[in-house]
Formats: sequence, C-alpha cells, structure tokens
Amino acid sequence: MTDARKLDRYEAPNYLAKYRERRGGGAAPEQNGSDGTPLYLRRFRERGATATVAPPAPTVEWEGATFTPALAEATRGKEIAAPVERKASEKVACEISIIRHGVTQGYSTDAGLTPMGGWQAHRRGHELARRWDAGDKVRLVCAATNRARQTAEQIYRGATDGMQMWGHDVELTEPEAIPELRNFGVWTPDGLRDVTSAFRQYQATMEKLERMAVGDRPRWLVEIDRFYRTQLGGADPIQMWLTIPMMYFEPPALCVRRFWRGFHRLMAESPDHKRIVAATHSGPMRAFATWAHGYDPGEPLNTEEIRVKLREGGRTAFVSYRNRVTEVHVPPADEFPAWDEV
Repeated sequence: MTDARKLDRYEAPNYLAKYRERRGGGAAPEQNGSDGTPLYLRRFRERGATATVAPPAPTVEWEGATFTPALAEATRGKEIAAPVERKASEKVACEISIIRHGVTQGYSTDAGLTPMGGWQAHRRGHELARRWDAGDKVRLVCAATNRARQTAEQIYRGATDGMQMWGHDVELTEPEAIPELRNFGVWTPDGLRDVTSAFRQYQATMEKLERMAVGDRPRWLVEIDRFYRTQLGGADPIQMWLTIPMMYFEPPALCVRRFWRGFHRLMAESPDHKRIVAATHSGPMRAFATWAHGYDPGEPLNTEEIRVKLREGGRTAFVSYRNRVTEVHVPPADEFPAWDEV
C-alpha cells in the first residue's frame, strides 16, 4: 500500500505561491498576523476603526407611507406600473398572486419538493412580504398535491421571516388546500383525475395490457399515451393541450373559469382579505396567462408568478406576467357553462 506521506508536497501549489507573491511573499502565519487573525478580518477591523459614523439614512414619503431609500430599492420590481394619475383611478379591490410550485422530486408519484424547491418557495414568500403594506390581510391557498402544499408552507415561512425583517404588520392565514386550484384533469374509468395521477394509472394499465397481450387499449389510454409521448420526443405537451382538442383532457378554458370561480368564492368568504396567494400548477397557470394575453407566453418557471389586480366591482382586472400587463373582463361568479348539457 502506498504511504500517504509520500504524496505530501513540501512546496506551495503554484496558485498559492503566486498569491503570496502578490501579497508580498509572506508565509501563511504572517498573512494571518501574529495572533492568527485572518487577513480579511484584520482589514475589516481596520476599516471599521477608521470609518466615521454615518448619518441616519434619509426617509422617503409616498402615499402616506414612510420608508428608507434602501427599502425602496429592495422592493423595486420589474413590473410595468401605471402613471400616478391612472393608478388613483384603478381602485384595486383585491390582488391575487398565482404561483407555480417549486422544483419537485418527480411526477411519477405525488412527490414533494426538493431542497432547492423549498428554498425557491421560501424566497418567493420573502419577496411577497416586501410588497405587502402594514395592516394587509392575506389569504394563502394551494392545490391539494404534495408539491403545491409544501410550496404554500414554505411561502408561509418565508413571508413570516420577511414580515419580521421588513417590519410589516400583516395578517397572513396558514396554507389551505382548495379544489379550484387543482391541476388539469384527465377523464379515466375511475372518474376525473389529476394528470399526474392519471399518468400513474396509465402506466399500470399499459403494463397489464403489454403483459397479457390481449384486448384493445381504451380510448383515454391512447390519448394520454399520445400526450406523454410528445414530452418524451422533446416537444411541449402543454402546448399540445392548449392548441389541439383532446377528448379526455379537461379543456384549458374550464381551468381558467375554475380558477376564477375559486377566487370569487374566496373573496366572498373573506371580503376583508385584499390579497390572495395561490400555489398551484404550471398547466392551468399557462392557460390563464394565454387567455389573458391572447398568446402563449410559455411555461412558468418554478415559483414564477402571475399577478392579478381585480378592480372594484369585479368586472375587470389587470393580469401581469413576464412584464406584460393586460386588462381583461372577469367571468362572473355565477357564470359557469355546462358544456356537456348543451
């Protein structure tokens, strides 16, 4: 067995030798000082000893609120804002943040978030808290899947940390799963199922048919097989769902109406909550943005947000997504056509 001591190097590596040369050629103990203090810490302390006490930061007042320029810079976003004179006439009754779940462990099961997905959702909650004003009441809801629930939970924790950091006194409800935010569904012999759940049933049924090698494949199986083979081939299955009529998939328009029906219900139940945060799935979000803007803006990234500002009266709203704002007519709460009965 090779002696590990024979692999030790007595000379410094080339990059370290050049670094010491640039710093004056001192050895590591000298770099750290006689007391062993690291160089970066000594220089930090030297700067602190010679620095003068900075005057208090000036404050800025805007629409009755007082804050520092640092907070204004931190909360500045890329959203295109209306002119001040137009903003006064908007009279937003409720602001809704529709957020996609974070990075998940997979879609073959009802998996939760990865550590990265949890961090994404926590950061999104922290950013949301910066936009909220003192006295706001926020209702936090989500779809019933594990990935959406865990996203809402991390948003709650991040927003709680953010409110403490920014000093915002905001009432935030704990996450609540509601049926209107579910992913788009697929009709199966067992009824309407979430597309991920339907895929698991599809795999089990296909395995049985291939093993027994008898019988024709049912029509719903053929269609969901076509949907997922689109993805395996490198194409976009959600774009296919948005543009091609599919007999066993929930239509995109119904997903949009379902979202609005849920938002109307929440606003009726909690009229004093002027903000709603909804953690859900990318397919219905993309259908919502496509309906609002009139074109497909693409797949939402994990924890990306669609902002909806509902105006007083509930007839119109501003929908902003990827730096584009569109004014839309809101489907009434009592209008939900039953297409299969026509």
